[in-house]
Amino acid sequence: MPAPIALQLYTVRDALARNFRAVVTRISEIGYVGVEPAGFPGTTPEEASNMLADLGLEICSIHTHLPLGKQKNEVIELAKELEVTRVISSTPRDSFASLDGVKELCDRWNQACETAAEYGLELGLHNHYWEFGQVDGRPGFELLQEQLDPRILFQVDTYWVSVGGGNPVQVIEKLGDRAPLLHIKDGPGNPQADMTAIGEGIMDWPPIVKAGQDTAEWLIVELDRCATDMLEAVEKSYRYLTREGLARGAR
Repeated sequence: MPAPIALQLYTVRDALARNFRAVVTRISEIGYVGVEPAGFPGTTPEEASNMLADLGLEICSIHTHLPLGKQKNEVIELAKELEVTRVISSTPRDSFASLDGVKELCDRWNQACETAAEYGLELGLHNHYWEFGQVDGRPGFELLQEQLDPRILFQVDTYWVSVGGGNPVQVIEKLGDRAPLLHIKDGPGNPQADMTAIGEGIMDWPPIVKAGQDTAEWLIVELDRCATDMLEAVEKSYRYLTREGLARGAR
């Protein structure tokens, strides 16, 4: 059975700020099974949690800060409020300027992993394209896999893998069970260019989805920006993935 389809709510952040309830209602009507919040524009986590539950939208994970320092309690309390166990964060580009930078980054993430585990949470890393650049002759993403605590999972952003020069099929296959969440986005392959609805860009989706058919628990649509109407692109993305049998929707 195909993995269920979710939407990263950062995709529709501007519309959410105007009317959170109307937008998540529309997401549910389109047929998305779940969502991944990244902030709560126009509402609060408590209100959002209640709205999403009423609509039958599952929160598959949250994208937020690392649970460290002053932000530790905020992250832990947010996960508890939303009743989620997977906390996702991302890496700064400048950490990949040197081997020392990568080591410092991994040390910080490993510390955050210990904190997350204490509270029954899983920590996940969402990649961008810069992790696939060379660091002292090796792809930064390889260094991450070696130096990060094996309990840290990867939320593979398949488009950014491709933009960075990696092969998303190979990355997913190599990570196996360590990559239960796949971010699905599409576009022309230029990191500065606007993105497109899924199926209208450069990505070859059938082999990518097949690579994770036994390990991917969620396919999460995310468009950072789009030249067309964003909600229209969100609906087109859903239609493509479900029509092609690549993802399971609620409609």
